Formats: sequence, structure tokens, C-alpha cells
Amino acid sequence: MRNDQSIDINQTAELIRQAHQACEDAYAPYSCYKVGAAVLWESGRITSGVNVENASYGLTVCAERNAVFHGIGLGERRIKAVAVTVPREEMPSPCGACRQVIREFATDCLVLLSNGGGEIRQISLNDLLPDSFGPEFLK
Repeated sequence: MRNDQSIDINQTAELIRQAHQACEDAYAPYSCYKVGAAVLWESGRITSGVNVENASYGLTVCAERNAVFHGIGLGERRIKAVAVTVPREEMPSPCGACRQVIREFATDCLVLLSNGGGEIRQISLNDLLPDSFGPEFLK
């Protein structure tokens, strides 16, 4: 179930573009920290998501999980790459919960992080979540 981490430059650009576009619709009235995410599935489909905050903070959902769940609802099951973007100077990074949700659908995958200045950092899910636990351990 190991995923090929290579994607071409056009896929990279499109994934980041869709994440940035999604970020515009993020709902972050409390933290003002808007995040957009896009997931490239092994089928070639891209799904996007945004963070959605809630006055009851524990009910907030991250952009990465929204993008993954969108794909799952469309029948996707294997992640090839994920892009996470913010319109700020600092680079984003998926939270622990999002890393684990991504891991459910990829033993490893490419993660692209992009800020508002156009910088892009590439990292593997295994580097973000070393020695991870996944569904194969429950068989």
C-alpha cells in the first residue's frame, strides 16, 4: 500500500492552486487563521477543503480533514499527495489529527506546504508522522 510520492510539476501546481483557491472560503472568524487544503487521489481526482471554526472550539474541523472526507464521500480511498496552504508568511503544517487521518488512506504520501509568499516545502507523510499506526495493524 506504499504510495509513489512523485507527482509532476503540473500536478504540483494544480494541487497548490486548488488549495489556495479553497483557502479564500475558509471560515475562521475566531483565530483569523485561514487554511486551504487539496488532496490528489491515486485516481487523479483532486478534492479540496477549508478549515471551519466553531464558537465551541472543539467542533472546529481542519482543512486537511475536510479535503480528505470530501474525497471519501466521492468513493476515493488512496491518497497520492496533499497540499496545505495559508495566506500568511509562515509555513503551515498539518496538526497531529490531520496527519493521522491522512495516514489512514496512505502509508506514505507527498505533503506540499505553501505560504502566502509562494514558498513551497515538500515533505513526506512519514517524516511528519514517523513510526505511525495504520489500519494494517488491525488485521
